[in-house]
Amino acid sequence: QVQLDESGGGVVQAGDSLRLSCTASGRPVTGHLMGWFRQVRGKRREFVAAIHWIRGDTWYGDSVKGRFTIFKDNDKRTLYLQADRLRPEDTAVYYCAADVAGTLVDAVYWGRGTQVIVSS
Repeated sequence: QVQLDESGGGVVQAGDSLRLSCTASGRPVTGHLMGWFRQVRGKRREFVAAIHWIRGDTWYGDSVKGRFTIFKDNDKRTLYLQADRLRPEDTAVYYCAADVAGTLVDAVYWGRGTQVIVSS
C-alpha cells in the first residue's frame, strides 16, 4: 500500500499564497505521474496539476494556469503545489494523488485531502 499525507491548507484572503505538500510512504508504485485534484462539496472533482516524476513534465488545469506551480523533491518523496494569487473560487478540499492516469481524471492512490478556504 501507498499512503499520501497532505498538509499546508488553511484560511487565507484573496490574493494570498499557499504551498501544499504531499509526502508519500509505503511500498513503491509503478506509475510515473503524481498530481493534485480539488473538490467542492456537492460538485465534481476537478483536475488541478500533474507532474511526471522522472522527466519533470507538468500539466495544469485551465482554471489555475499561470497561478499554480507543481514541483517535487524526489529524495523526500514529496510533492508540492505552490498556489499564488488565490481567489475565492479556489476554495476546495485539495487531494494529492499518486499513479495518476494519463487521462488526468483518475488515480490509484489518494490522500485524505487538505482544506483551502479563500475569503474575499
